[in-house]
Amino acid sequence: MYYLGLDLGSLSCDAVVIDESDAIKAWSVIPTGAKNLQAIERARADVSATAGIDPSEVAAVIATGYGRDRVEGRLASVTEITCHARGIARLLPGTDVLVDIGGQDSKAIRLGTNGKVVEFAMNDKCAAGTGRFLEAMSRALEVDIDERGELDRGAVGGTTLSSMCTVFAESEVVSLIAEGTDVREIAHGLHRAIAARTQTMVKRVVRDLNGLKVAMSGGVARNGGVVRALGAALGCEIAVPAEPDTVGAYGAALIARERTV
Repeated sequence: MYYLGLDLGSLSCDAVVIDESDAIKAWSVIPTGAKNLQAIERARADVSATAGIDPSEVAAVIATGYGRDRVEGRLASVTEITCHARGIARLLPGTDVLVDIGGQDSKAIRLGTNGKVVEFAMNDKCAAGTGRFLEAMSRALEVDIDERGELDRGAVGGTTLSSMCTVFAESEVVSLIAEGTDVREIAHGLHRAIAARTQTMVKRVVRDLNGLKVAMSGGVARNGGVVRALGAALGCEIAVPAEPDTVGAYGAALIARERTV
């Protein structure tokens, strides 16, 4: 039998299907858009087709993310904090602290044995530093989303943003461009601002990272500039799994198997 994890977030619906040995058979990341029910069905159909299985072979579904209660036929809904912790513990064993930056919120999670959540801090009052924030900054910089992670290469770090509010930051970026500021410096300033904000959240979970293994999940983990800036701010290496978007969905699939056998 197979087990499905669905993570319905603000920007994407992520799906992972695993077999009875916890091996990932297929994964999918579908833009959520305004019709999240359609995104759910597309993600389910995509992973089933990729894995070469019939939907009837899926023994259980665990849903997570903001839209978890909209997933029909689910065995249960589980918080994304729990699912990300379980997923990263399996993908990157020994992880002590996980930073998950999603579409509209950020989380710092302290992990215990077997991916158990010991403590967490969350920034859910503002989209500053999240995927939505970076999308807005990409539009202001007129760069493709896939290019923004390497945009700060070669920057010397002389530009600092004064605001992390999405509206004000976008206005500030436009002003910097008008003044002729190098786009690389603007991108570097944005990444450092995100890292500084995230660092404050991480310190609420654990004050001393010395000797601890830190990892990052969520779509923003694909942005190399943010990962590098966060590593510099925290004074440590940041480990990133191959498909950081799907960590929560993988954790959900693991929980689906555990609750079924």
